[in-house]
Amino acid sequence: MNNPLEYAFFIKALFASILAGISSGIAGTWIVSKRKVFVTGGVSHSSFGGIGLGYFLGISPVAGAILFGVLSALGIEYMSYKTRIREDSAIGIFWSLGMALGIIFIYLTPGYAPNLTGYLFGSILIVSGTDLIALAAANAILLFFFILFYPTLLFVSYDPAYAETNKLPVRLFNYILMGFSALILVLNIRIAGIILVISILTIPPTIVNLFSHNYLKIMIYSTLISITGAVTGLFLSYFWSLPSGATIVMVFIVIFGIARIIRKIQGSG
Repeated sequence: MNNPLEYAFFIKALFASILAGISSGIAGTWIVSKRKVFVTGGVSHSSFGGIGLGYFLGISPVAGAILFGVLSALGIEYMSYKTRIREDSAIGIFWSLGMALGIIFIYLTPGYAPNLTGYLFGSILIVSGTDLIALAAANAILLFFFILFYPTLLFVSYDPAYAETNKLPVRLFNYILMGFSALILVLNIRIAGIILVISILTIPPTIVNLFSHNYLKIMIYSTLISITGAVTGLFLSYFWSLPSGATIVMVFIVIFGIARIIRKIQGSG
């Protein structure tokens, strides 16, 4: 088999893997520390409504997905704060609403039904230059935000009650971070698809969390694991002719299994 680095599409996919790893490590650390895993699952599925809207209006499906994803994330956060609706119920509402609207919009779109496989299961090998620019820009903004407000983020993530007593804008930060997480989630749909994208944001921080509870260490090492796992999965999917998104997720699962064994050995030692 030819060297994959000879192909422009593979080079783009490689850059996408690295950028996805960076964004997953940063945003994923907050998601895991705040126990927002199922929120991100609801957001990823609700973004399907935006994909359907994009096809219906003849605009970029990714732009539609970003709109639906961010609004759903903010909506879930608002409903869990301001109403008597529990967070898990709010997730279910937005999850089903997004999926239902996506199906309706696609059904109403004139012409042949679009091929949604890439959005459902990932298609990193057909990632575009625009996708890379968008993900790189989102990474830069997210990294700048975390560096600028790192001490506040620690309070908000681990002790929100104490943060509120110190008059820190806990709810505002939660809204901002939910919006960022939704944006990163949607931009990574190209990598693993709607169904599996939650894995690349949550498994690496969970792996590091087995060995450390230091927020900065979790962020740094989960970023390294995310990049390593994504790049390894990409190469394996190419050489073994497997779906790239699913292969990347399976690499993360294998790393998690190895980490669990190591942690168990350490605990019994």
